[in-house]
Amino acid sequence: MFVFLLPGPNQKCKSGPVDLIFLIDSSRSVRPHEFETMRKFMIDILATLDIGLNATRVGVVQYSSQVRSEFSLKTHSKLDAMVKGINEIIPLAQGTMTGLAIKYVMNAAFIAEEGDRPKVPNVVVIVTDGRPQDRVAEVAAEAREKGIEIYAVGVARADMTSLRAMASPPFEDHVFLVESFDLIHQFGLQFQDKLCAIDLCAEGKHDCEQICVSAPGVFTCDCNEGYTLNEDKKTCTPIDLCAEGKHDCEQICISAPGVFTCDCNKGFKLNKDKKTCTNMDLCNTVEHGCEHQCVSTPGSYYCICPEGQLLQDDGKSCGTCKSANIDLVLLIDGSKSVRPQNFELVKKFVNQVVDSLDVSAHGTRVGLVQYSSRVRTEFPLNMYHTADEIKAAVMKVEYMEKGTMTGLALKHMVENSFSEAEGARPASRNIPRIGLVFTDGRSQDDITEFGKKAKEAGITMYAVGVGKAVEDELREIASEPVEKHFYYTTDFTAISTIAENLKLNVCPGTKLLISLQNTLLKVHNM
Repeated sequence: MFVFLLPGPNQKCKSGPVDLIFLIDSSRSVRPHEFETMRKFMIDILATLDIGLNATRVGVVQYSSQVRSEFSLKTHSKLDAMVKGINEIIPLAQGTMTGLAIKYVMNAAFIAEEGDRPKVPNVVVIVTDGRPQDRVAEVAAEAREKGIEIYAVGVARADMTSLRAMASPPFEDHVFLVESFDLIHQFGLQFQDKLCAIDLCAEGKHDCEQICVSAPGVFTCDCNEGYTLNEDKKTCTPIDLCAEGKHDCEQICISAPGVFTCDCNKGFKLNKDKKTCTNMDLCNTVEHGCEHQCVSTPGSYYCICPEGQLLQDDGKSCGTCKSANIDLVLLIDGSKSVRPQNFELVKKFVNQVVDSLDVSAHGTRVGLVQYSSRVRTEFPLNMYHTADEIKAAVMKVEYMEKGTMTGLALKHMVENSFSEAEGARPASRNIPRIGLVFTDGRSQDDITEFGKKAKEAGITMYAVGVGKAVEDELREIASEPVEKHFYYTTDFTAISTIAENLKLNVCPGTKLLISLQNTLLKVHNM
């Protein structure tokens, strides 16, 4: 129920915002001069209200056997325009379907499309002179349940029972019966105070913790976004989305009113999705098993050994001499001078080398590049992790033919094959990088620049030449001491002997393939 105070002379009603609809009976029983009294009743009341889109909005609906909206809540924002609209109303002069009119106001007048505002009180003033010709109790009850406050003003022949069926309780504040239309104007002056009230929110006469919503003579409390109103209807509690499980943070949820952010435990980093976490310090959070030192990387780790020692096959322990733990890239000549049957021997040679290695992700990695007039990576260091996979891939390599661009192949090896993107392990891990170049003829391009750059990059280079290969070029490719890093033979069948007892043993300070050297010397002396 609203508590109202009548404004003083020439004083506008300064209440909180209200959406007000006048529902006027224009049935045939209302005589013309009586309808004019209704106009004045509405205009006199409007003159005391604080009219505006952000203050009181007013709409007018007339009804008889049908219902017609004269103007909606959003039509006019100024008093003059409302008065003009009221003066232009033409009565319908038919029956009295009050229930139909209430239903129209509920479903078609108090809607957002017609200017109705959320959380603003809905007030309807029904003025009628007779008995409704339809049922009003049910539809009026439905309107009240939707929060519409109904004032029923009956004139002359109006039925008090029907007025009480329409109006909001308590009836003494919402039901008024006027003896004649001549008195309705005088009643209007008394009724003005029912639509004007003290703004309790503005005067601070409330105990809302956050938001006070004003209505004529009353107020309700509300909360800011992210808070919920407590049972006392005054105080507010932050909505804890973390506690309610309305989040998808992998590790830590940080709640703020109505929102949340994700965070990670110590040693973890929040990913770009702002939800999941990456372990940045696996060395301190898992049983890594590194014998000497563990180095963390985002989401992973690796072990390193002290200077003078090498990481063993298990990727964790250290030793003074390590077998088969290298990054090996083989460059094989696929030029037309090799010929298909000899190219098959080259592939068998590669597979004999692979058989002598302990191939694994943590042990030896093998990459294969074929070159002729162009260069093609057959598979990079990080593609295969078992000898069987590598050998199967080697046998599927297709012969390229064409020219012999050894310099281009060396450039490709330096710039691509030993990159971390293609599977070479970081230089900081001190895993030997071995390049083995196989060729059967003179290079058609310069090998000097990238032969030198390969060795400057820390790659131990071996050169194997067959047939028309040029010894000077092989020496230029090979690492120091040159005599121990190159070999030349005229016969393709001899390359199988090179690989027979091949073991890649790399020990500190030696930087050579001991078994390969011995095999090369053995074949050279045959």
